[in-house]
Amino acid sequence: MRHSTLNLIKSVPIAALSTIMGLGVTMPMQATTTTEATLGSSSPVSNLQSALPASRFLDVPTAAPVVSDDGYILGAGDRLKLDFFGVPEFSGDYAVLPNGSMNLPQVGMVSVQGYTVSQVSQLLVTRYSPILTRPVININVVATRPVMIAIAGEIERPGAYSLMSSTGESPMLSRAIQQAEGITRSADLQQVKIRRRTAGGGNEIITVNLLQLVRSGDARQDIRLRDGDSILIPEAKAPDLSLSKQLLATNLVSRNSRPIQIAVVGEVLRPGPHSLGNNNNYNNNNGINTNSGNTAIANPSNSTIPTLTQAIQQAGGISQLADIRNIQVRRQSRFGTEQKITVDFWKLLKSGDLLQDMPLQEGDTVEIPTATAPNESEIIAMAGASFSPDKMTVNVVGEVERPGALVLTPNTTLNQAVLTAGGFNRNAVKNSITLVRLNPNGTVTKRDVAFDLSQGVSETNNPALRNNDIIVVKKTGFAVFSQGLNDVLSPFTGIFNIFRLFGGR
Repeated sequence: MRHSTLNLIKSVPIAALSTIMGLGVTMPMQATTTTEATLGSSSPVSNLQSALPASRFLDVPTAAPVVSDDGYILGAGDRLKLDFFGVPEFSGDYAVLPNGSMNLPQVGMVSVQGYTVSQVSQLLVTRYSPILTRPVININVVATRPVMIAIAGEIERPGAYSLMSSTGESPMLSRAIQQAEGITRSADLQQVKIRRRTAGGGNEIITVNLLQLVRSGDARQDIRLRDGDSILIPEAKAPDLSLSKQLLATNLVSRNSRPIQIAVVGEVLRPGPHSLGNNNNYNNNNGINTNSGNTAIANPSNSTIPTLTQAIQQAGGISQLADIRNIQVRRQSRFGTEQKITVDFWKLLKSGDLLQDMPLQEGDTVEIPTATAPNESEIIAMAGASFSPDKMTVNVVGEVERPGALVLTPNTTLNQAVLTAGGFNRNAVKNSITLVRLNPNGTVTKRDVAFDLSQGVSETNNPALRNNDIIVVKKTGFAVFSQGLNDVLSPFTGIFNIFRLFGGR
C-alpha cells in the first residue's frame, strides 16, 4: 500500500523525518514571534509543545514564512495560495469564507479576517507545528476581494465605490479617480491624501503627488488601494490655467457627456443661465454655431469639454461695452470656498493665447465686466472675434432703392451697407451721408461722412459699422423743391387729370 507524505510525517520520528525532507538537523535555530494571544487562537498548540520533551525541538528551527504583500489586510473574498514545502497534500488555493476564516486540512477553520499575510503565515506555522516538523509555508494572494473605498473633495462624483480587478490585484489610485468620473478643475494633484487602516487598528495618512505621474510618468505615485481606503482630493490654492490645460489631456479628468449648467452675466446679449453640452451644436438667434471646432477642447475620450468661448457664444456674444481684459470666472469648490479666475480675452484675440479660453465645469459663473473707456480700435477688433455676435442690424433710411433694416456681418463698412440697400436713388445726395450711432454709454452721436466708393476702411470716410447704427441718405435740394411743389399743386393735378379724361388738352 502506497504511503502518502502525510502518513510518513505522522509515523516516522522527527530525526528520520528531517532526513526524508532533506533539511538536516544542523540548521541554525531561528526565533519565532508567536501571535496566538494577539490573534485570539486557542491554546492546544502550546499545551502540546509543553507536553513534549524540549530536546525534540532544540534542533528543529521554525522557518520564516515567505509572503507576497506584508501590508495587505485579508478579508472575506480573498483567495490565497498556500504552498507547504514537502507536503503537496496540504498545498493549494484557499478562499477566505464570508465569516473571515479559511478551512484548512488537519487544523480546520482558521480566522484570518483583518490580518496581514505575514501575520497569517506566523499563525499557520504555529498551528501546524504539532503536525509538521519545521513547517515551511509560502503564502501568496492570488485574487483579492472587491475593494471598498471612499473618495471625496475635488472629484466629479464623490462617494463610496466597490472596485473589482480582473487580474486579481488591488486596483490603482487612478482607477478610483476614473470610476468617480475624474477630478474637477479646482483639484490639487500634488497633495492627494489616502487614509488607510493599519493591522493594529490604527490609521496612517499617505500623501501622493499625481502631478509627478502626469508630468514625468512616476508610476510610484499611482499606488495600489486597499479595502477601506479613504481618498481626499484637496482644493488648489491658486488656479493655474496652464496646468488646467495639461490635465485635460490625461485620463484623470471627467469623461462624462452630460450637459453642464453655467451662468453668464454682464456685457453679453443674453445674460442668464445656460446649458452647455458635449458634441452638440448651439445655434442661437444671432446665427452663432458654437460647435465650430475652436470653442471646445477634446480629451482622450473623444468628447469635448465646454470652454469660456463657447459659454459667451451661447449667451449671444459680447456687447460693445464689454471689457474683455478682465473677464472673471467664479467657481465654487467642493469645500464651500469660491475661486475667482481672471481671464484676458484680449491676449486670446491678439496673440492667440489659448490658455485664456479656459475649460468650464458645472456651476461656473462667467462675468463680463463693463469697459470704463472703450477704445475704437479694440471695439472693431472685438466685433470680428468668434466670441462676438456674427450678425448685426443696421438701418438705412432715406434715398436708397431698398430702405429698411439690414442684417450684416460685423465690421461691414458704410459703403457696403449703402450698396447692400440697392445704392442711391435719383433723388439722393451722393457726396455726403449722415451716420447716427447709439453709443454704449447711452449717448447718441451724429456726423456727416463724405461718400467715396474708392475709399477703403477708414474711420473718417468709410467707417466700420456697429450694431443698431442708422444711415441717413438725404435728398438733393431740387428733389426737396420738387416734392414741395408737388405737394402744393397736388389738388390742381387732380383737376387736370379729370379734364384730360374728357378730351381736354
